[in-house]
Amino acid sequence: QVQLVESGGGSVQAGGSLRLSCTASGWMYSSGCMGWFRQALGKEREGVAAIHTVGKVPYYIDSVKGRFTISPGNAKMTVYLQMNALKPEDTGMYYCAASLSCGLAAGAISGFASGHWGQGTQVTVSS
Repeated sequence: QVQLVESGGGSVQAGGSLRLSCTASGWMYSSGCMGWFRQALGKEREGVAAIHTVGKVPYYIDSVKGRFTISPGNAKMTVYLQMNALKPEDTGMYYCAASLSCGLAAGAISGFASGHWGQGTQVTVSS
């Protein structure tokens, strides 16, 4: 059974930084995709960034390009999300997800509908 555990959320002021971490255990394949999604109160969940763990090709939505960086860790199915220049609109519950493939479709992160998900970590950015 695949289990994902996120860490690193917290509260910061606008302009600050946070680094999220996620590790997936029980992954049976040699590689895959890992992604970060977020959901603000009253809004739908949206993909923020994703990356192939072997090819290391990253995908970002436009609103975080230049501010967020997704990177794989040394351990299999470990991923980090470095978030800089945070804005109040970045506030939300951030979820890590794992899937066999991923990409961008019409500007949105795709490929995780049938993937595995973590419990989430809260990120709050105050103005």
